[in-house]
Amino acid sequence: MFQSFESESDPSKGAEHIALLRKWLNERGLTGFVVPRADEYQGEYVPPRSERLRWLTGFAGSAGVVLVLMDRALIFVDGRYTLQVRDQVDTAVFTPVNLVETPPDAWVRANLGKGARIGFDPWLHTISEAHDWRAAAEKSGAEMVAVEKNPIDELWADQPAAPLRPVEIQPIEFAGELAKDKLARLAGVLAREGATHCVLTDPSSLAWAFNIRGSDVPHTPLALGFAVIAAEGPHLLFMDKRKLSIEPEAYLTQLADLRAPGTLEAEIAALAAKDARIALDPKLAAERLRTLLEENGGKVLQLADPARLPRATKNEAEIAGTRAAHRRDGAAVVKFLAWLDAQPTGSVDEITAVTRLEEARRQTGEETQRPLRDVSFDTISGAGPNGAIIHYRVSHATNRKLGDGELFLLDSGAQYQDGTTDITRTVAIGRPTDEMRERATIVLKGMIGISMLRYPKGTRGCDIDVVARIAHWKAGVDYAHGTGHGVGSYLSVHEGPQRIAKAGTEKLLEGMILSNEPGYYKAGAYGIRMENLILVTPAEPIEGGDIAMYGFETLTLAPFDRRLIVAALLSSEERAWLDAYHARVLAEIGPMVGGDVLKWLEAATAPIDQ
Repeated sequence: MFQSFESESDPSKGAEHIALLRKWLNERGLTGFVVPRADEYQGEYVPPRSERLRWLTGFAGSAGVVLVLMDRALIFVDGRYTLQVRDQVDTAVFTPVNLVETPPDAWVRANLGKGARIGFDPWLHTISEAHDWRAAAEKSGAEMVAVEKNPIDELWADQPAAPLRPVEIQPIEFAGELAKDKLARLAGVLAREGATHCVLTDPSSLAWAFNIRGSDVPHTPLALGFAVIAAEGPHLLFMDKRKLSIEPEAYLTQLADLRAPGTLEAEIAALAAKDARIALDPKLAAERLRTLLEENGGKVLQLADPARLPRATKNEAEIAGTRAAHRRDGAAVVKFLAWLDAQPTGSVDEITAVTRLEEARRQTGEETQRPLRDVSFDTISGAGPNGAIIHYRVSHATNRKLGDGELFLLDSGAQYQDGTTDITRTVAIGRPTDEMRERATIVLKGMIGISMLRYPKGTRGCDIDVVARIAHWKAGVDYAHGTGHGVGSYLSVHEGPQRIAKAGTEKLLEGMILSNEPGYYKAGAYGIRMENLILVTPAEPIEGGDIAMYGFETLTLAPFDRRLIVAALLSSEERAWLDAYHARVLAEIGPMVGGDVLKWLEAATAPIDQ
């Protein structure tokens, strides 16, 4: 079982822990401290050792930051966690603030008084974040103070050890390009940009560049470490050798000089002293790396991580792998949906649904000899009002039956060695209300709108996000999250830099994989989300057109619940897309299932009645 159902939050410890932190700050002449949900690699998923924000507050979300002052404490979260944060923290101790409406630096600029000294750990903030905090503090007459030791690490008595999971080599049949060739490409970029070196700080970039995978963080096959890529000369890889068996160590030794993680600062300082010009991505690299370089005479070049775009634009082997992974995953999801439909109303709970779906994925992987390696994130299994919590995570304490007349939102994904999946389907349990059906059809229209879209070269995610919201806005509703995130190739299910969102400024390039997932959430009642993964591809030429266009190939293969579709609200073009999609699902998944499951699938994919 990959997913635990133990409660991840303990709000009762908030007052005790914040008192310890304030005592620590007072002894050092600090009037506040910033605690982000981050580790030194700045990834979305962090090992248990780095869950400092959860230790302090009880909040288990994947993004957030706390500002602790002597007289109050604020926890900043985005719209995904508006409901969750109030359930998981003691709001008598921590005041929730919407970080989109009131960014932390804006709050600091407006509220900190003169003379305030706010501590921060420079390993846990990117260069850009640290700059924004400093600028905001200076505006209010305050000061940001970098600390040498993180206070949480000193106060957390039973803090877990750093992970030491084994590293494995990603075979060329799935990677599609040799690591030595990838590293040569990165070295060429550095030479053109006038850099002598760059530091790869994103573990996904490290995994991609060296064709390695690991399991140091939950559900994402990452081996935590840093690399210094050289424009000329040997590369350096900082990774604990206890993670390396004989074969991976011999493999990596051919690509880079292996170094112990504890020597990173000394090696960086030594390079800086030799007048190195080292590239750091200001949105990814820790502030500590910048100060370390500058204090030792090096020059910092603020450049985007050179591996991010190559990693995001999948090659032929990666695309073939993800298509195969989605077919297997689609068969597993179909088996689960058919099973769920056959259960008596009210007999299934959220945890049972999660475990049954995971079993279907395991079984399908075994049958096809492409085993399920992990889930790609903790499954969101939300019945009724729990579905309205955008990033809900079921536990034994919150587990709920799928009740008659309710909606069930199931957002899940899998990690296979040839691809990463992410799919959401919303299912009616019993008879849905007219409002539920109308809202679900609005969400479906938004998803179809993105799926059918054609757009010119250079289009960004922010340029098309509105397409998914047109039907929502016409109905006077919206959703508080982006429409789509990037997805890796047996890597992070939330990959950058590509995204479909109001803040998605990266161009959509051929080979990028994204999610397409509009939603609707009625607090205390139900949630709806429909999600497919899509691949950026050249579009068929448009008759009479005079420019090349791009579009999306849908990768995910599973039917939508017909009980939640109001056919009259779909245009003829939308109905044609849906019927064609369902016909494709039957054609590709049908041969992988049989018996009652095939009969269920045939009914689920029949043309929509007009």
